[in-house]
Amino acid sequence: MPNDPLTPEIRTLPQTLLVGHYLEMNVLSDRTRELWMGFGPQIKQIAHRANPNRYSLEVYPDPDYFNDFDPNKKFQKWAAVAVTRAEDLPVGIEVLDLTEGQYAVFTYRQRMAPPQEFYRRIYMEWLPQSGLKLAHRPHIAIMGPEYDPTDPDSDETLWIPVQA
Repeated sequence: MPNDPLTPEIRTLPQTLLVGHYLEMNVLSDRTRELWMGFGPQIKQIAHRANPNRYSLEVYPDPDYFNDFDPNKKFQKWAAVAVTRAEDLPVGIEVLDLTEGQYAVFTYRQRMAPPQEFYRRIYMEWLPQSGLKLAHRPHIAIMGPEYDPTDPDSDETLWIPVQA
């Protein structure tokens, strides 16, 4: 990754099969902790894991979600893991099949800035100057097996869907 946190790599995410839980929420009622507390204990029961990473995703209802931004507008927030096939799943586990697509990939550490500020800089500073547009696909944060949300030096990669 480049040294400037606002200089991403442009990468293609291949089709990825994810399984996990999701909740409907909005910006004003963040239920991410509740989501992961519900899903976390089930991760060890999931067979056919493709890798040890954890995926946090936002699935926005329409392409204009950010153009007509309303903090009360709902979206789906997912807590998931990648699998090679969605078989023998614990009760209550949902499937999300990500299609291949181009993403701007940023490395984020909590000590850099609060997450809201980092995302604001991506959407308000980097994106308008990038020559790219936001694509209507899930927004993804990928956390490796060593990720610790209480450690400000833990890093995650933020995958922002883009198109020419």
